[in-house]
Amino acid sequence: MDIAIATPVTRQDVEDFLFQEAELLDAWKLDEWRDLLDENASYYVPATDKPEASHEDTLFIIADDIVRLRERIIRLKDPACHAEYPPSRTRRMIANVRLGAERDGLVSARANFIVHRYRRNADMRVFTGEVRYILRTTGAGLKIVERRAVLDAAELGAMGSVSFIL
Repeated sequence: MDIAIATPVTRQDVEDFLFQEAELLDAWKLDEWRDLLDENASYYVPATDKPEASHEDTLFIIADDIVRLRERIIRLKDPACHAEYPPSRTRRMIANVRLGAERDGLVSARANFIVHRYRRNADMRVFTGEVRYILRTTGAGLKIVERRAVLDAAELGAMGSVSFIL
């Protein structure tokens, strides 16, 4: 287990981390992205009509713990995963990074995102929203404890699936 570092986390630290995450996801370096996750990480995409809801009592588009995240990565890399083979081409834009409270080695952060998704034989899709993080400071750098992608869309229907990682 990594040891928490005592120095305060800066906005620049978090921006650099989020830019690195976006680069890994756009390059489909999913194993390297998985290395950014805390050993108890969770990943949520709430329903578009209830972005503040809890995954414990509300239907979510995605509500993955670390085990399901690892399984999702395995599936996304498998050529039999027709929803993502060949993989979508994506380009992420991260902006308006804001830090929240920092306590006990954890820091909250928020950022706006735009993800352009290109699929063979399909129109380009644009996903926008806010991503909310709880990050752990460790001797090895920041780790994602919780990642919640809150979509701006009123509904997903015409946008297609979110089989990839937002």
